[in-house]
Amino acid sequence: MPLVTYISHDGSNYEVQVPSGTSVMSGAVDNMIDGIVGECGGSCSCATCHCYVDEAWVGKLKPADGMEKDMLECVLEPRPNSRLSCQIVVAADLDGLVIRLPESQF
Repeated sequence: MPLVTYISHDGSNYEVQVPSGTSVMSGAVDNMIDGIVGECGGSCSCATCHCYVDEAWVGKLKPADGMEKDMLECVLEPRPNSRLSCQIVVAADLDGLVIRLPESQF
């Protein structure tokens, strides 16, 4: 299983094995990692799974589609590397992915 590292806004690291085919959001929620809420359950309709993809990984992900881009306009403190974690699907080539979590989703 690919390893995903979640880094909270205070610097705490959580390394989690996330099954391929699972979203980064589900990996966090299933492992009770604070910082990703995922109110809509991953349907790209709430933006409470906002995250920052580590700069080294941005180019390795599929770009955000139109719906995700629209939802990212609603997040607090957006950055060029902002993504919705429900839209990032873990695969073997993402082993070692680093995700940074915002201070707040609301």
